[in-house]
Amino acid sequence: MWDNQHITWELARLVIAALVGAAIGFEREAHGQAAGLRTFILVTVGACLMMMLSLEMEEIHRHLAVDQSVVRLDPARIASYAIASMGFLGAGAIITGKGSVRGLTTAAGLWLATGIGLAIGAGYLIPALFATFVSLIILYGLRLIKKIFAHDLYTILTLRYTQGEAHLDRIKQILADHQVGIQFVNYTLIPASNSETYRLRLQSKDTISFKRLMISLSETEGLQEMDWQEGEVP
Repeated sequence: MWDNQHITWELARLVIAALVGAAIGFEREAHGQAAGLRTFILVTVGACLMMMLSLEMEEIHRHLAVDQSVVRLDPARIASYAIASMGFLGAGAIITGKGSVRGLTTAAGLWLATGIGLAIGAGYLIPALFATFVSLIILYGLRLIKKIFAHDLYTILTLRYTQGEAHLDRIKQILADHQVGIQFVNYTLIPASNSETYRLRLQSKDTISFKRLMISLSETEGLQEMDWQEGEVP
């Protein structure tokens, strides 16, 4: 039978797991991710409970002699399945867009939260709390640092003009003035509608003003339609 001190310690571990899960999940929630506060709390508490159950099962059957019983218990088995099953939940957090993959940090956070919950369940408190502290520094601190550096953007620009003018030279000049590079150009001529379409794959930095660029392009003569889409990362 468990005494009051043992029960208190077991419940305290679940509370600690919930708190560290909330700390990590809050950052993801504030960042607009679907897997946020509640998800991370459930993951860490669940992992902690599974680790506690794994250790308890081993302790209950410890008295059985190896040569006299068919019961073989591995305290790490439940933990290993918890980590493996987290891959399915993490995969659900990853979204593949047209030009990028999003949700990798959230998936990694769920995987880390599982490990932290298992560590707390095993009574490995100091390393678990330190891992939580380091992860929070990474999530909050590096997100601010990322804003300092310019990142490459790949976009698809489609422009439809009336036929007859040399539009491409003017387009290239405007893009060059805004420090936007051109990777390829596709040209389509539709004689029946007296229009021609340019589809350009562009590379730029996220620090440029797309509003100013679009204003400059919209002022070109003969422009009928302009479409801007996210491009795939090469």
